[in-house]
Amino acid sequence: MEALKSASAPAARSVVTELGEADALDEGLTPGGEFVSEELIVQVIPQGKDEFTCSSCFLVRHRSQLARESSGHSYCIECEG
Repeated sequence: MEALKSASAPAARSVVTELGEADALDEGLTPGGEFVSEELIVQVIPQGKDEFTCSSCFLVRHRSQLARESSGHSYCIECEG
């Protein structure tokens, strides 16, 4: 019990500060408080004929990674592993 009491735990204020900074990042702010107004341009490539979307992990996989198909759902070898 004494070992637990003497263990170094972070100060409550530092934890609150870290949580506040994490919330700021979620709202589009950088740790310094500046707003980030960047747009990401992403090219979306349609799923190929030799690909499938795993119904468990929702990743697009090559047909060679198909482990099972049932009731219209496909599952990859990693999820069935």
